Amino acid sequence: MRTAILFLLLTLLPALGRVHESFNEGWKFHKGAAEGAEVAAYDDAEWRSLNLPHDWAIEGPFSVEYNARCGGLPFHGTGWYRKTFEAPQEWDGKRVAITFDGAMYNAHVWVNGEFLGNRPFGYMGFQFDLSSHLNYGEKNTIAVRLQPEDLSSRWYPGAGLYRNTWLTVTEKAHIPLWGVEISTPEVAEKSATVKVVVHLRNESEEQLSDSLALTISNPGGSEVAEVIQSVVLNAGEQREVTTSILLPDPKLWDLESPHLYTLRSKLGDKDEVTETFGVRTVDYIPGEGMYLNGKLTKIKGVCLHHDHGPLGAAVSYRATERQLEIMKEMGANSIRTAHNPPSPEQLELCDKMGILVQVEAFDCWKIGKVENGYNKFWDEWHERDLRDMIKRDRNHPSVIMWSIGNEILEQGQEDGWKLARHLHEICKDEDPTRLTSAGFNWYPTAIENGLAAEVDVPGFNYKPMAYGEVSSAHPDWNILGSETSSCTSSRGVYHLPLEKYEKHPSLQVTSYDLIGPVWAYPPDVEFMQLKKNPNVLGEYIWTGQDYLGEPTPYGGRDNSTNGYWNDDWPSRSSYFGAVDLCGLPKDRFYLYQSEWTSVEENPMVHVLPHWNWLESEETQIPVYAYTNGDEVELFLNGKSLGRKKKGTDLADVIVNFKWWPGFKEGQPEPFQSPYRLRWDVAYEPGELKVIAYHNGKVIAEDVRETAGAPAKIQLTADRQTISFEGNDISYVTVSILDANGVLCPRADNLVQFEIDGPGEIAAVGNGDATATTSFQAKERKAFSGKCMVIVKGSEDFTLKASGEGLESEAIKISVE
Repeated sequence: MRTAILFLLLTLLPALGRVHESFNEGWKFHKGAAEGAEVAAYDDAEWRSLNLPHDWAIEGPFSVEYNARCGGLPFHGTGWYRKTFEAPQEWDGKRVAITFDGAMYNAHVWVNGEFLGNRPFGYMGFQFDLSSHLNYGEKNTIAVRLQPEDLSSRWYPGAGLYRNTWLTVTEKAHIPLWGVEISTPEVAEKSATVKVVVHLRNESEEQLSDSLALTISNPGGSEVAEVIQSVVLNAGEQREVTTSILLPDPKLWDLESPHLYTLRSKLGDKDEVTETFGVRTVDYIPGEGMYLNGKLTKIKGVCLHHDHGPLGAAVSYRATERQLEIMKEMGANSIRTAHNPPSPEQLELCDKMGILVQVEAFDCWKIGKVENGYNKFWDEWHERDLRDMIKRDRNHPSVIMWSIGNEILEQGQEDGWKLARHLHEICKDEDPTRLTSAGFNWYPTAIENGLAAEVDVPGFNYKPMAYGEVSSAHPDWNILGSETSSCTSSRGVYHLPLEKYEKHPSLQVTSYDLIGPVWAYPPDVEFMQLKKNPNVLGEYIWTGQDYLGEPTPYGGRDNSTNGYWNDDWPSRSSYFGAVDLCGLPKDRFYLYQSEWTSVEENPMVHVLPHWNWLESEETQIPVYAYTNGDEVELFLNGKSLGRKKKGTDLADVIVNFKWWPGFKEGQPEPFQSPYRLRWDVAYEPGELKVIAYHNGKVIAEDVRETAGAPAKIQLTADRQTISFEGNDISYVTVSILDANGVLCPRADNLVQFEIDGPGEIAAVGNGDATATTSFQAKERKAFSGKCMVIVKGSEDFTLKASGEGLESEAIKISVE
């Protein structure tokens, strides 16, 4: 059906001027070498049929033979994609282009056997002009070869045509890809100046004399401003047209009200492009911080990798939206796209949802970190990739700064500043309206070698104790905690006694929020230092959500496997997230929420751990409460164990990093945190309850109950109605309950899934960083009492879940 609609729209091109349509459907895929597959006549009948976006590696299998640092999944190798489509005769004489939002990686593209070009960097979009290579009125074949290499990344990169593809047909005189620049250089209460630069290109053999109409519509859809001017384009000419438009009574884009305007740029009846933008100001004042629309705004940020856990790296609008919803619920107001350009969908959603973004370009420069890293392509491609990233993303009001790199090894070179300056100048050339930044982890080396001085906002990774020293030495700098904490944990797992350990036999990490690698520290430390140094712009925690690969603190290098990181197999994904790989909150989620959300808007309290302890295991249980109130009272089976005041009754937290004052090798010492409340409770089964107060009034409560034996399954969908369009999905959380409906926090029952109707299981997961069963299965073990199934469908369907000895459950998902 969609192919027929696309054909109809394209045949109406003379009336429409431009057609821009999804090119995701009807591809063929083959994993492995395929000699001659670029030729149109190649026989791909035995290849697999699929729609994009597609990540071939997430299908597995997990194996110790693959690099656990990159998720233990087979992302490397050769993969081919082919698509045959008809080019109507009406396209002849027009410009036909294919756009890839991303291809992982080292993409080579052919049409009808003719080589169009390549793009090594998997994270950046690109476009090829097909016009002179098509057989009009006949069928044509696009072929794409991808060749991801092992050890090309420090995490799981995914593989394949994992982002969206598009077909665009225009007249020869047109507005090129990313050809409209929008900025708001002057913003006042009664009016704003919108500066528009439109790039025009005339690829015809005739001079063009036409009008360029720029029309702005407000967030309600009403036209509020228009400018029309005449343009003349000679044959083969490219030029820019710059216009300033006065916008009356502007509605500002901010975190609470992300108002979006629409600009329509229309070149006569030849072409038309629509872009959204926001009107806002961002100012940085050294010694004070960042002001958004004149309001001091502290960055409460999270670093996010680009994968979506069980779904892999394939772009999903809903998965991206859900992830951002969860981050906002935690209190985050910003993301850092660590460590690469994001998907267009992520920025579109941040615009709509009111989330600030630091867009990051690179994880390395000329000096590589892994054997087959981006440094192999640096000399030829870095400037093109950086410029294209900024051209693509500069109209997004959510984007507040560009990061030119993360923990780059040039920090150690005396002339490393030269490359930092080069990249900074590229950013300013493409977009003078935003500041530049970078994440430096070598302190004070990055300052001594001059790199920090070459960016507008030096970012420091894991250096909270240095904030005061840097600010005193450089009072004119705006500085940022570009990567903070690196605390690790496994959802719902608690190890006693409380202590620092290097490795737990389970390969899990306690969720008491105190364990991390050697460079890490509990979140409390950053909270303290940001309060002591209010001039610091804020922080980006590592990370908002767990991600595939980099299974720190486990997964150390095993030299017997050629440098693969498999000595702690099956640990194969990170423990860094405030939420797990499925998006289920860990306890740390609530620690950040207690600091990042206000008691007026989101009164909350959270208690940990679970309350299912065998009396033979432990008798004294450390109980913690996180709240944004000012006082918490703890009850055990209805008996009060006393109130504690936040910030006054300081809780002991085990030190797990070597540079903390008082650290003694082999004897970690506790420090006192004003952000946690602690009781040591003699265990007895029953109900553990906390009540939070603010100004003496009850604001919230939280309960943990001792569960009996697993007895039944509960299904909870994040949305029970999904859309037919766009591969919409529903996340269904599976909980194992006892006969009284209490969550069984240690349950690991195997749950089987069945679909009744035209639905489909997109993936399953449970947040266990050591599970090596397929994400593509129809069953999953619970982990800490929960697992997840992700479903989609073309019509209404029912999901059923069952398990041995458990009462089954079914849930209907409506599709409209």
